[in-house]
Amino acid sequence: MGKIYEIMGRSSCGKDTIYKHLLQRENVQLNKVIIYTTRPMREKEEEGVQYFFCDEEKYNQLKDSGKIIEERTYNTVYGPWHYFTVDDGQIDLSKGNYLIIGTIEMFTSIRDYFGEGQVVPLMINADDGTILQRALNRELKRDNPGYDEMCRRYLADKADYSEENLKNAGIDNIFMNEDLEKCLEEIESFIKEKEA
Repeated sequence: MGKIYEIMGRSSCGKDTIYKHLLQRENVQLNKVIIYTTRPMREKEEEGVQYFFCDEEKYNQLKDSGKIIEERTYNTVYGPWHYFTVDDGQIDLSKGNYLIIGTIEMFTSIRDYFGEGQVVPLMINADDGTILQRALNRELKRDNPGYDEMCRRYLADKADYSEENLKNAGIDNIFMNEDLEKCLEEIESFIKEKEA
């Protein structure tokens, strides 16, 4: 029986980069899981790569049909954005291990859906200065930087990923992302130990 490994962490901690690299590592076999969102697609994002992008109507159809496993709504400066995992056939634990990017709330919901021990958290962290610098660098590359949203995300994430919230969710697998290759090697070793 396979497991779902969920990468989580504050915005700009490097979880998207780690996710991409882990899917390409030869020593761990992980299948990709793509979640859905109603937020607008960002520059350089592609449909079905980072997310499945949909509108409110599609979101409501999936919700009404009971297909949503878990969901989160963020009240952004641009209005509410929904992020959600859909029971659309992507996950079949009899066929191997999976990798998904999410949040603490998402972890507890998916764990409740698939069962204790089937979902393994991989909390990615970096110091505050590194996170703020990465976020600022990302915004500076955009045609229309969203500094207000960057600041809102930073403050919201600081509260969401507090030590208390991690402890309450039973998350103690924390990997520091100050050196990407070192972080990847530590996660890979952790996954191999889980599989042994």
